[in-house]
Parts: sequence; structure tokens; C-alpha cells
Amino acid sequence: MAVREGLLSLLSDGPRYGYQLKTQFEAATGGIWPLNVGQVYTTLDRLNRDGLVGELAAAAETETAQKSYELTAAGREALGAWWSTVPVDEPPPRDELMLKMLMAIDHGRDHALAVVTSHRTALLGLLQARRREARQQTAAGVTPPHDLLAAQLVHDALVVRAEADLRWLDLCESRLLASGQPDRTDGAASERSEPAGPTARPTPARRLTRKARR
Repeated sequence: MAVREGLLSLLSDGPRYGYQLKTQFEAATGGIWPLNVGQVYTTLDRLNRDGLVGELAAAAETETAQKSYELTAAGREALGAWWSTVPVDEPPPRDELMLKMLMAIDHGRDHALAVVTSHRTALLGLLQARRREARQQTAAGVTPPHDLLAAQLVHDALVVRAEADLRWLDLCESRLLASGQPDRTDGAASERSEPAGPTARPTPARRLTRKARR
């Protein structure tokens, strides 16, 4: 979510000052997009420069008076365009896991398979922990209040993305095993090809079962 569009959305409900926008933005995004006040005011200055928001005169000319902002007609039009625009990942997003796999291929198949294994193990642990939390809430009959709906949606998104990453890692492993790509054996490659950590040793023959993901 772009910060500028988030601020425009909040301002569509009425004028706000910087700290209000900071706290409301963080609440609206389930607390996972923290902002600092400086970032908010920098973004507001740019929106003001672009004619999407306007400054409101302070009620009292004092040092403690806070500057408020309101949405302009151009800002409402830009916000409406944002609501109707469907984000498309084209070209593919610059995702860290994707970049890591693409770089790992150049270090040989065994190294790439080791990266698949270590990341699959970590993602499975994360996924199981999140699902366990959800089951505990359901068993306890806990119904989060309305203001925690955003946090629920964020939790759902993280679970779905972890599941998607796991499926993609399965595809990576299948393609690597089917490619017949030889492993690099030169000294420089061997120095760089061992990922750190106890799960880093290549285990291409070992597949984690789908049962673990349920």
C-alpha cells in the first residue's frame, strides 16, 4: 500500500493533521505499516505541491498550533483512480525470495536446492504457528472487535502468501531436479555455495510432505 494513497483515503473523511494521520494509518493497516511523523509530513508536502491536498489555516497563530490538511478535488479524483486500478505484477515483483533463488542457480543446483530446503522449513514453521493461533482463537470462541478486523485481514494475507511461497518453492525444486543442471565444483563456487545454518546442507531427495502444511 502506497503511503500517499493511504493518506488521501484518510483525508477523504475530513481534514486531519500529521499525527492524526500517522496513528489512523497505523490502525487502518493492522499495525504492520508503522510511520514516523516526518515521513507523514514529507508525503503531505509532496501531495500539497501536486495539488492533491491543501493546508488549512490554523485556528490560532501560536507555536503549538498544528497544521491541518484537507483533500482537494484533484485529490479526490486521484483517490478514485487508485480505488479502481488493479495492481498487476508486470514485470515480476522484486521479491527477496525470488531474487535469492535466481542468484542461487548460478552457484549450482545443489546450492539452489539447499536454499529451497532451508526456506521451505522456515516457511512451514511460520505457517503452522499462524494456523495454530487461528485455531486457538476459534476454539476459545474469541470474536475480535471491529477495530481488529484489519489485523485479521493482515494475518490472512500473510498465511496465503506463505502458502504461495511454499508452492513456488516446490516448483523451483521440481524444475531444478528435472533440469539436469550440473553442480559447480570450482573452488570459488564451493566457498560461496554453502548457506549458513543447520538447515543449509543440500537434501534434494528429501521432500516435506503436504501433510505438514495442513
